[in-house]
Amino acid sequence: MPDLLIELFSEEIPARMQSRAAADLKKLVTDGLVEAGLTYAGAAAFSTPRRLTLAVEGLLTESPAVREERKGPRVDAPEKALDGFLRSTGLTKDQLEARDDTKGQVWFAVIDKAGRPATEIVAEVLEGAIRNFPWPKSMRWGAGTLRWVRPLHSILCILTDDAGAEVVPMDVDGITSGDTSWGHRFMAPGAFKVTSFEDYERQLKAAHVVLSSEERAEHIWADATNMAFAQGLEVVEDKGLLAEVAGLVEWPVVLMGDIGADFLGLPPEVLQTSMKEHQKFFSVRNPKTKRIEKFVTVANRETTDNGATILAGNQKVLSARLSDAKFFWENDLRTVGTVGLAGMAAPLEHVTFQSALGSEAQRIARIAALAREIAPVVGADVDLAERAATVVKADLASEMVYEFPELQGVMGRYYAEAAGLDPAVAAACEEHYSPLGPSDDVPTAPVSVTVALADKLDTLTGFWAIDEKPTGSKDPFALRRAALGVIRLLLENGLNVDLLALIRAGLAQHSDASDEVAVDLLGFIHDRLKVSLRDKGLRHDVIDAILGLGTGNDDIKFVVDRAEALQAVLGTEDGANLIQGFKRANNILTQAEEKDGVEYSYGADIKFAEAAEEKALFAALDAADAAIAPAMKAEDFAAAMQAMAELRGPIDAFFEAVQVNAESEIVRRNRLNLLSRIRQTCLSVADLTRIEG
Repeated sequence: MPDLLIELFSEEIPARMQSRAAADLKKLVTDGLVEAGLTYAGAAAFSTPRRLTLAVEGLLTESPAVREERKGPRVDAPEKALDGFLRSTGLTKDQLEARDDTKGQVWFAVIDKAGRPATEIVAEVLEGAIRNFPWPKSMRWGAGTLRWVRPLHSILCILTDDAGAEVVPMDVDGITSGDTSWGHRFMAPGAFKVTSFEDYERQLKAAHVVLSSEERAEHIWADATNMAFAQGLEVVEDKGLLAEVAGLVEWPVVLMGDIGADFLGLPPEVLQTSMKEHQKFFSVRNPKTKRIEKFVTVANRETTDNGATILAGNQKVLSARLSDAKFFWENDLRTVGTVGLAGMAAPLEHVTFQSALGSEAQRIARIAALAREIAPVVGADVDLAERAATVVKADLASEMVYEFPELQGVMGRYYAEAAGLDPAVAAACEEHYSPLGPSDDVPTAPVSVTVALADKLDTLTGFWAIDEKPTGSKDPFALRRAALGVIRLLLENGLNVDLLALIRAGLAQHSDASDEVAVDLLGFIHDRLKVSLRDKGLRHDVIDAILGLGTGNDDIKFVVDRAEALQAVLGTEDGANLIQGFKRANNILTQAEEKDGVEYSYGADIKFAEAAEEKALFAALDAADAAIAPAMKAEDFAAAMQAMAELRGPIDAFFEAVQVNAESEIVRRNRLNLLSRIRQTCLSVADLTRIEG
């Protein structure tokens, strides 16, 4: 079985597109091959700045022959129907077979398709992949019609077996396939012929090209960390930057340079952000002081002066960039020193948050008012929380955040510290945006938690008030993320909060909002909660069973605690079997109520009980009610669920020994009312009608 090697050689592919492009090439080609009948043993895709490569092992030499039988019209059908069938099969009438069918004789076509050679199929599939490649952005060049991310120069396409390598002939807009590749643009620009993937990878390495992006990244990180370690420093880890830089070079050469002494006093986040965004440099810090002192850059070539000229140029450009950052930093500090942090926020009166929701300053006022409502629940100082809320967005008006928006919050903390504000306020400036994602840390300081909740609830209530909700996959204002942030803040801080009351407080600042809007927003948060809990392994029907009660649903922690306790009980034999007993009782009771037109919800009396099992069930229900009510009040949900699960035995025994629909109408009604007690007792803990199975 031959192996297939494809290389699409072009001008530089943007680093952010390379990984996806390699995966797309693999999928397009392998799916096309399999669809055409060519199976394979394995495939691997690679990318460098100038090439996409696909290696396919164990390919069939040709597609298998196929015999297809196709049923046509009846023998006595009109000629037009027969003509259409013949056209679709490519056969003539004398090649058809007449066979008996349930409705008489029917024409059948037997179509034999011979196998096709791999070279023919590969050429067809690869050309289709090239012409229909899903680049996010593409271009045309010269007089051709082909579109590619950058001008495509060559197509290497060979099949290799024991007899040697064979070029798969094809031509795409004048680019003819061959067995030739090229090395590093500067260090080994010559062409070389290839006979197999192993030969290709070996010759590329000799020509100063590392084919694997993972290998390039590992080399960069190893060299960078070793250089830093030798000087008692450490490289600030940044996996995204590492992947991007690995996509910028074919032959990584790691160099370490110095940051000018004038810039070492800048906040480390400023240095790190400026170097990453503008220069793609890694930051190198002193582990003792946490100060950024050096940088690591990655060149794409070796030089006779060991990178000295490259470093000198990089340091010159970096100094210019950091001079700007230093200017912004010093200007912002002067502003804070002159007018304070609240004064820095003054221009936000003229910055629109959202056309229907007013300016950033108006939004800040709403957040501050909401913070006063939330603070007592969280255990934060009310006045301090309000003061924090009025300044946490001030850095949005700073020159530094205007230049580097990703530093919002971080710079707020620095400016708050420079203004001499309470440390809790400074912390809230940085932390109130959190959590931004599922892996982001959640604030725990009371003032930070208060302002973070106020910030997210203002966002949610504001957009709900103007009826700008997420639709389908569209969520331009990140409202799902805001809802998940509220959930994580409450759960991870163990807060029992009347969320509906806080939603109403937020909506109260929007005069047109009704209470139906508040309930709808709470439902949206419940939907986000379900997604979050399912991701953590909680069954969807368990969550629905708790939310189905309709009481306590505005307390997210209360809901989760009950759901976790219910799932734990359902994982036991008693809990699982209780569901069957409950559903049996509920079904019998529901049918009887529909038939009789009455509700059996009271009046069960032990004096009408006949069987010992019936009397035992009365006693068990009394014991369960006595245990469940105080346990629920004390929020000891595990105890409440366990008390409910202990009904399993008495309920099972009751149904085995007793016929509910007794001949005596008094006994029958009493037993139906007893079933009603089972339903009421269980439903006081969870809506078990929603449990599946």
